[in-house]
Amino acid sequence: MKIHLKELFDIVGEVKEFDYEISPEQVGEYSSYDFTAPIAVKGRVENRAGVVTLDFSVVFTLSQVCDRCLKEFEREYSYDLSHILVRQLHSGRDDYDEYVICEDNVLELDELVISDLLLQLPTKILCKEDCKGLCFKCGKDLNEGDCDCPKDLF
Repeated sequence: MKIHLKELFDIVGEVKEFDYEISPEQVGEYSSYDFTAPIAVKGRVENRAGVVTLDFSVVFTLSQVCDRCLKEFEREYSYDLSHILVRQLHSGRDDYDEYVICEDNVLELDELVISDLLLQLPTKILCKEDCKGLCFKCGKDLNEGDCDCPKDLF
């Protein structure tokens, strides 16, 4: 989704709202995560006192495999994100990461949303916080009970 920002950059108080979905296939171009449904994106771009801000939320569900017990499960994620939008950066600035540059007054929102949500995902995927994993010796799922392996082997 492209958002044209000329009016937003030029008129203080201007607001544009959006509410749409990104297909799982479109995200698949950027990652190997298994999105089970479209990503819901809702937000607004607003010029407050000459500063153009982008605030949005994403809600999506992933099919995942637990890193400890190898069980498949689905989990819904929800993130609130924001950025400051600028037409260009002035030379001498060293805080480039704080701004999203919108050349030609256009913001390619899909790419930004996908990048943001992928960066927010946890690096360790667990089916539950206290997942006990698998026995190193026999492979039994320790969430279902203790195994018969001698405990002094661990």
